[in-house]
Amino acid sequence: MSVNGKKVLHMDRNPYYGGESSSITPLEELYKRFGISDSPPESMGRGRDWNVDLIPKFLMANGQLVKMLLYTEVTRYLDFKVVEGSFVYKGGKIYKVPSTETEALASNLMGMFEKRRFRKFLVFVANFDENDPKTFEGVDPKLTTMGDVYKKFDLGQDVVDFTGHALALYRTDDYLEQPCLETINRIKLYSESLARYGKSPYLYPLYGLGELPQGFARLSAIYGGTYMLNKPVDEIVMEGGHVVGVKSEGEVARCKQLICDPSYIPDRVHKVGQVIRVICVLSHPIKNTNDANSCQIIIPQNQVNRKSDIYVCMISYAHNVAAQGKYIAIASTTVETSDPEAEIEPALELLEPIDQKFVAISDMYELTDDGTESQIFASRSYDATTHFETTCNDIKDIYKRMTGSDFDFENMKRKQNDVFGEDEQ
Repeated sequence: MSVNGKKVLHMDRNPYYGGESSSITPLEELYKRFGISDSPPESMGRGRDWNVDLIPKFLMANGQLVKMLLYTEVTRYLDFKVVEGSFVYKGGKIYKVPSTETEALASNLMGMFEKRRFRKFLVFVANFDENDPKTFEGVDPKLTTMGDVYKKFDLGQDVVDFTGHALALYRTDDYLEQPCLETINRIKLYSESLARYGKSPYLYPLYGLGELPQGFARLSAIYGGTYMLNKPVDEIVMEGGHVVGVKSEGEVARCKQLICDPSYIPDRVHKVGQVIRVICVLSHPIKNTNDANSCQIIIPQNQVNRKSDIYVCMISYAHNVAAQGKYIAIASTTVETSDPEAEIEPALELLEPIDQKFVAISDMYELTDDGTESQIFASRSYDATTHFETTCNDIKDIYKRMTGSDFDFENMKRKQNDVFGEDEQ
């Protein structure tokens, strides 16, 4: 909004940037936040060496968020590392998701003939171009379901699970009944992201995800945006059904439009579910991951008789988010029963022994209306996915509702002469 010439005032009731997507430091603060009265033991090292994400996510190397960061040049404030591997759970064990053809041929995930059929399927996906019917091989992208595409290539249940959940990154199996175009594009995104760096399709910023909102905050400030942290929001002022300002500590900041997360407008959102996230501090890498200092593990729902997948994101001291020799693994999933902690147990078993765990069960909210009338636009709560694609879709959706036009990456390009406040040129 700032880049597009709007006057932006950003108020946050917290003393830090980023709301839910911040990284908590020092470690003492995390203990306090989760109501643990003891202070962290000596063995945890210096509290200041920790930056612990509350919401675990990675960036797809070729995904929309990286594109946003590149176009706006927020990349200059961040350093990324490639996540060392993606793993998938099958029959109680974890296997590396093959990242090269050689790895695929050597993988124990599938038998010899299955591999041949899978390779054919991947070649079909790689060549698929929705604007060129010659690449369709009898598949109608808008009509043929993904289930039928799997049948066409005669892929077995395990391979279907692995493709849908570890490559296309679906959390449930609803997609099997839907037209295949979206899934084909998701698998393409995965393989194009993988092609960029080779180890995995995911990137992670040094010092934690909290660096992202701070990077965008700097961008906004360069374009004249104003920031107020520690600023309580006492009331959203309405006139004739639409927003005219925000009241804080006796003053009113007037505005024509308002963007916020659901926690600021509880009466305008409804609950759509819950996510459980368990932050685990470890003193060892996860077993069977080749001692990777970062990885993702996907537990497909079929493997543990659930409707939604369970995810593990693991990062470590190598990313400046933990003390030397320490690892942070965050397990998360969509809550399906009245005992969320039992639901996430299969993931925690992979992480043993755990030095300390912090359990958060969060409600997920969506706005009750689209904001056209009130001009109040709320983001959706963060879901259980382990990447930012759904979040970016939400941002683009808010942008469209606010401005009436589609979000265009080109408009986000930094203007060549806009360098105020930039000393590092």
